[in-house]
Amino acid sequence: MASFGTVAVALLLAVGAALAAEPDLKPGEFIAASPPQPAPELSFQDLSGNWVALADFKGKLVLLNLWATWCQPCLKEMPSLEKLQGSREDKLTVAAVSEDRGGKNVVEPFIAKLGLDKVKPYLDPKSAVGHAFSVRGLPTTLIIDSGGKLVGRVEGAAEWDSDKMAKVLQPFLPEVSEDAKLKRAER
Repeated sequence: MASFGTVAVALLLAVGAALAAEPDLKPGEFIAASPPQPAPELSFQDLSGNWVALADFKGKLVLLNLWATWCQPCLKEMPSLEKLQGSREDKLTVAAVSEDRGGKNVVEPFIAKLGLDKVKPYLDPKSAVGHAFSVRGLPTTLIIDSGGKLVGRVEGAAEWDSDKMAKVLQPFLPEVSEDAKLKRAER
């Protein structure tokens, strides 16, 4: 438990130090990738233990949200990610990748307690995803366009269901096909 606390404090200090090093950077603000780069080829597990590749999401805008159950800003951010996923499910995917070392045993009860059913949780207990994207702290959301390119990131908690974030995401949202529009109208 002591090492868990040490890791938590270290991650929070890392985010604080990173933000202090860049005075114009505010937590929860979009940071554009300049230029956009292909996202690394990587995989993580769903709660059933199945491996999912980042490439499996190609064709949709992906918000790859790295979080942990012990991270207070992450807890604050989750309901807005849930609302965003519910309102834009035909255009984007929120992949909430937990960095908790306890994996499914820690994440599953947490997801149930918060009543999250739109955001899909994934597991990355060895932080391979965070390392692949050089993440400096939690929460961090990596924004990957429908073609698989990293177009930006948000370090720190954001209000994803706000008008401000809707304007940030709009240029990256793919056009919805007529079939998808019809399916949505049938609901």
